[in-house]
Amino acid sequence: MSHVDQSGFTEKRSFCRICTGVCGTVVTVDQNERIVAVRGDNDDPQTMGFICSKGAGAADAHYSDERILHPLKRMPNGKFERITLEQALTEIAEKLKTILDRDGPEAIAAYRGSGGFFTAICLSLLPNWMQAIGSPKLFSTLTIDQSAKVVAAGRLGYWPAGMQRFQTADVSLLFGSNPLVSIAHLDTRNPLKRLKEAKARGLKLIVIDPRRTETAKFADVFIQPLPGNDALIAGALLRIILDEGWHDVEFCDRYVGDLTELRAALEPFTEQFVEQCADIAPGSLREAAEVFAHTGTRGLAGTGTGPDMSAFSNLTEHLVQTLNVVCGRFIREGEEVSNSGFLVGRGPRQAGVMPAPRPWEHGPKSRIGNYGLIGGEMVTGVLADEILQPGVGQVKFLLNHGGNPAQAIPDQRKMVKALRSLELMVSIEPYMTPSAALSDYILPPKLHYERADLPIYIFETIFFPTPYTRYTAKVVEPPVDSEVCDEWYVLWSLAQRLNRPLTYMGVPLDMQTPPTEDQLLGITAKDAPVPFDEIKRQTLGCFYDGEKQIALPPDAMTSGKFSTMPDDVRDEVAALLKASLDAKQNFSFRMISRRTRHRFNSFGFAAQPGLKRLLPHNFAYMNPADMAALKIADNGWIKVESDNGAITVIVQAEDGVRSGVVSISHGFGGLPDEDDFIEDGASTNLLISTDRDLQSINAMPRMSGIPVNIYAVTAPLRNAVPAKTTTPTHATSKTSSPASAAVG
Repeated sequence: MSHVDQSGFTEKRSFCRICTGVCGTVVTVDQNERIVAVRGDNDDPQTMGFICSKGAGAADAHYSDERILHPLKRMPNGKFERITLEQALTEIAEKLKTILDRDGPEAIAAYRGSGGFFTAICLSLLPNWMQAIGSPKLFSTLTIDQSAKVVAAGRLGYWPAGMQRFQTADVSLLFGSNPLVSIAHLDTRNPLKRLKEAKARGLKLIVIDPRRTETAKFADVFIQPLPGNDALIAGALLRIILDEGWHDVEFCDRYVGDLTELRAALEPFTEQFVEQCADIAPGSLREAAEVFAHTGTRGLAGTGTGPDMSAFSNLTEHLVQTLNVVCGRFIREGEEVSNSGFLVGRGPRQAGVMPAPRPWEHGPKSRIGNYGLIGGEMVTGVLADEILQPGVGQVKFLLNHGGNPAQAIPDQRKMVKALRSLELMVSIEPYMTPSAALSDYILPPKLHYERADLPIYIFETIFFPTPYTRYTAKVVEPPVDSEVCDEWYVLWSLAQRLNRPLTYMGVPLDMQTPPTEDQLLGITAKDAPVPFDEIKRQTLGCFYDGEKQIALPPDAMTSGKFSTMPDDVRDEVAALLKASLDAKQNFSFRMISRRTRHRFNSFGFAAQPGLKRLLPHNFAYMNPADMAALKIADNGWIKVESDNGAITVIVQAEDGVRSGVVSISHGFGGLPDEDDFIEDGASTNLLISTDRDLQSINAMPRMSGIPVNIYAVTAPLRNAVPAKTTTPTHATSKTSSPASAAVG
């Protein structure tokens, strides 16, 4: 739907595809069919006018001087030259075929970043393309973000009818989550307004976080622990709840198979011990447990990236989800299942337990560490080693779809060394990011207002309280004289050139004539409860209001019980307790990662001057008392040093950061030893090792709660490893930094 005002400008409705908020937007287009403004759509029933600075700055992103508008090929002198898309695809296919014939399909890998998740077609087409190639080596940001949630469900078991929803909750417990900024918890549809509405109806909010975040300011109970103690805190809350009888006894008797073993494992998690380890006020754990499990009757405990990026992340997530289990916070038989899916397909949902499937124990395993698949993907924590370690299955080709592995993946020096050593790297990327600068070919994609689309559907039952999807047509054409690509066309075209039949969501594609965008979107919606044409007609989104789905009784043949304390979880409990007792004091601070309003991981920062003015780089934030003790001035320089590396950053005082903590955003920085903090910020991944500290099952690195020391410095220092560490030697074929990788 569009509207032309008296000035000749046209307003068109669409939705943002930067993050999971999927905010409704009104895009103003001028007479030259260029976007001039984007605002939140007040009429959108989901997000009600909400938009963030990133979404409002879309015009900057589309028309930035930094945007790559033609395919680029790295030449022998290291510079990039413009070539046509078809030439690029032909050359890539020829080189890819050489690698396939010589080394086999396991030499082929793909990495998907945040930019690759928000094009609905490629959500399934990229995995389908990897299947056509015959390689299981699909990696993504999901396994360095919150893959502990997949591990927890795989070890506990599933409840097909789903869990209680925030919209009907009277309590919510958040560990290390800041949804008012991340837009990834509670209610993503205009989170501040929805939280205020929930508080007005009586919701009690409990927040556990080392920083008094924007969300924590609304908390009824706020606990501010030392980072890295979330598993201890969750265990203590469980013990209090079970000891006091605040759990759902009837539910546990019927659906929990090992409550006795859980109680025994939690015996050491006394209030006094955990409060001392986490350095929190006496009585605070009991207060939180009572509000969640005794006063509260409906509502969930959940985590954000804080716990899921810290040490013992799998155990933390398991114990937090066990809080929901023992309190019975699930949709019960006879209750309505408010959203059983739209694009993902609807079906009957049983109110019973599907026993823990532990899917990583079956199927393909990684060469490094023998890790299984998590959510159908290889684990990103071993990607660098999959590239660097010689032998059968060594990765020689990497397709980087909308990602920035040189900046996003921990142990940055090792990751960059790995990318430089690849025989062939292709990036589908609109800007010259650090990863694009290391590529052999860069294929610039259309940006999201230049394509038709549907919302990210893999999380639709989590983020939307009722069945919903939305179609948007493209709003504008790409810039004149550009040659940007459809991301799906790259995959289709490479498969066609390699003579690999491609199936999309179970539908074989014509490999002679490329499909249209709408044909592929129609396949995406093939299991929807309404026809695709009807979805397209609903300009403010399509809500399914057909027959309500009611949770069915459990199936006697397949149902089982939750596993709250399997052997590997018990082993992790023992390791946690030992680590807590043996804690060394070699470091005075712990570095935690933080979200920011003006950044979504590394998305779009270089291309949006407005965002860069709002957040020029990633400051370090410290408690003023800590700064005074170290004689550090506000807006002064500090060195933050771990046992793996060091970064130099500008520090700012923040009362909400607890003592003993430094808080720094991830997703910043250039290439090691070539970055400029003022221009690029600093990469916290220089502080992190992937040679150790990896979790079992998902190889999750420790990306937050990192022990560090802090020193005041008088001038900027190059971000570098400590003197005792040897800087790795880089291949000479891909040495250009983003600054020097100019188009030749």
